[in-house]
Amino acid sequence: MPLIDQAFALIDIKCTPLSVASEAAFDRQVANQEKIMKNRLLANLQVSEIGFGTMSFASTYGAAPSDDEAIKVIRGAFDRGVTFFDTAESYGPFTNEVLVGKAIRPIRDRIVIATKFGFDINFETGERSGLNSRPDHIRLVVDRSLKHLGIEAIDLLYQHRVDPEVPIEDVAGTVKDLIAAGKVKHFGLSEAAAGTIRRAHAVQAVTAIQSEYSLWTRDPEAEILPLCDELGIGFVPWSPLGAGYLTGKIDAKTAIDATDFRAASPRFTEDARRANQPMVELIQRIAQSKNATPAQVALAWLLARKPFIVPIPGTRRLDRVDENLGASNVQLTAADLAEIEDETSKIDIEGARLPEAVLRYSYK
Repeated sequence: MPLIDQAFALIDIKCTPLSVASEAAFDRQVANQEKIMKNRLLANLQVSEIGFGTMSFASTYGAAPSDDEAIKVIRGAFDRGVTFFDTAESYGPFTNEVLVGKAIRPIRDRIVIATKFGFDINFETGERSGLNSRPDHIRLVVDRSLKHLGIEAIDLLYQHRVDPEVPIEDVAGTVKDLIAAGKVKHFGLSEAAAGTIRRAHAVQAVTAIQSEYSLWTRDPEAEILPLCDELGIGFVPWSPLGAGYLTGKIDAKTAIDATDFRAASPRFTEDARRANQPMVELIQRIAQSKNATPAQVALAWLLARKPFIVPIPGTRRLDRVDENLGASNVQLTAADLAEIEDETSKIDIEGARLPEAVLRYSYK
């Protein structure tokens, strides 16, 4: 399998919908629940301050969970206060949107769904051949995503990667037309350069930028976060836990299956994991002082960076959902943040954050 496919491809997921009676019972349950999750604004779009990335429900990290388990976790996350769910046409491809659509059916009017376009994927075979953000292709992908998700409008539509062959003004203009047509509500960009964001925003207001950001990946800090602050754009960090490394549950001795995308990641070689251990040790030390877990500290650090930041950790397990959401209760003081800043400045992270075949699409 080509490296770009290995990094992005997921397996098909076929879901069995709940019965009408089961959906009604579930609807009554969630209607009466008390949600304690705080909210944040991505521009003018209100979402839970911690979202949920659904890409984990596939073979990206090895064998996929069952359909029932995936739906249980998605609905369990909502039951715990999560209202912001992220998917993409390229996850599967296509099948992750179908899964998410079935999972959110009873709760559609209570949640925000984000999906993405931007890769050139054959609709019949799923074969990928680079990027494609031509206006006609965007319109086709949106219609298919609406069908996959079983919804009338996409709450937040991202360009997954910037297509250098298509002016960003044309992309933003196409999404603006889709918003006017009622098929899309908000526009976002993923892994885009600052200049591209500014040009897109001049055509159609950008609601959110989604890029990798965490304690060991801080690329957005130089230009992207200041620009978001200036223009009133929200920021959504993907892989906020460093693909699991920052949780402290992975070290140099951890076996990584060949089917796991991390097996091809420069930052997950045995040597890199060993070299990057000081970052984990720092997070563990802070976590111990806060009676928290490393994952909670890593997420709490992101929440403390800016009020417009909404991380979207992904997991296949409800106990990990509980753990991640507990980050909202971890208070990092100014002294804590200063210590983290001082200590991380002394740590040189080894290994690129993504394989070059994927990384070459970023910050265009």
